[in-house]
Amino acid sequence: MNPKVAFFFEKDSQWQEVYQQLRKIILDCGLQEELKWGVPCYTYKKKNIVLMHGFNDYCALLFHKGALLKDSENILIQQTENVQSARQIRFTGINEVNNLKSLIKQYVFEAVEVEKLGIKVPMKKTSEFEVPNELQEKWDADKDFKKAFDALTPGRQRGYLLYFSKAKQSKTRTDRIEKCIPKIYEGKGWNEQ
Repeated sequence: MNPKVAFFFEKDSQWQEVYQQLRKIILDCGLQEELKWGVPCYTYKKKNIVLMHGFNDYCALLFHKGALLKDSENILIQQTENVQSARQIRFTGINEVNNLKSLIKQYVFEAVEVEKLGIKVPMKKTSEFEVPNELQEKWDADKDFKKAFDALTPGRQRGYLLYFSKAKQSKTRTDRIEKCIPKIYEGKGWNEQ
């Protein structure tokens, strides 16, 4: 057990009992425990396999390449429509974990096999994301702005496209674009400082 991760299991949380049981199950599968993104992440040969995290209504195991798992029991959940690779198994109590113990191990071992085989999740290309009309109009009017956007990493481009597109009203989309122009010129993502 990794001492760097100990704080996660010691802090007060409604999910502590569930976390402790999930930890035992995962470590029993031979994975390495690390701290990534402030939560326990379990790896195989330095490759992320599964992490543990909690929310108000549930806690979850998040399989990094969950989209590639067979999911024979149909228990994996896509957190949002924009999540391409990761899938969760959600828990609301210790009984669920205990009832699914062998299935959790089965999914962990399958996720390790996917990693051993080097299988990649086919990701949607940035060019396949919807470009809001307001952004296209801004690009058409300001070629330097379009160049700055194109110079962003694909992940940052996708982040902006999703952020702008989520706004329901045209004025909100325009306001978001205008507010983000300085960050785009700085090469930063929409949620970066």
